[in-house]
Amino acid sequence: EGQLVESGGGLVQAGQSRRLSCTIYGFSFRDYTIGWFRQAPGKEREGVSCISSSDGKTDYADSVKGRFTISGDNFRNTVYLQMNDLKSEDTAVYYCAADPVLLRSCSEATRHLEVWVWGQGTPVTVSS
Repeated sequence: EGQLVESGGGLVQAGQSRRLSCTIYGFSFRDYTIGWFRQAPGKEREGVSCISSSDGKTDYADSVKGRFTISGDNFRNTVYLQMNDLKSEDTAVYYCAADPVLLRSCSEATRHLEVWVWGQGTPVTVSS
């Protein structure tokens, strides 16, 4: 079974940037759709971004469009979330997760989050 390990979280000032990494073990991210999610204190988990294994397309929550970018590094088998112009409302624990079914699109895969494989999360705190 595969494993996902997030890193890169921490304390950052509003307006600054941060890059989160999701290193994947046991399978290639190219074959499985990978998503970034976050959960703020007292709030439900929300999807942030997704990169589809079926066609490479990316998707973003409206709240982060134009500020966050998801990308993958085949050599390092790592998926990144570049976060620019951070706001206090971006404060949350960020999780990466993988759809365990081969080559599904983000739209299809995210309908079945209950079967996804999840990392342990990395906290991001944005101070204003």
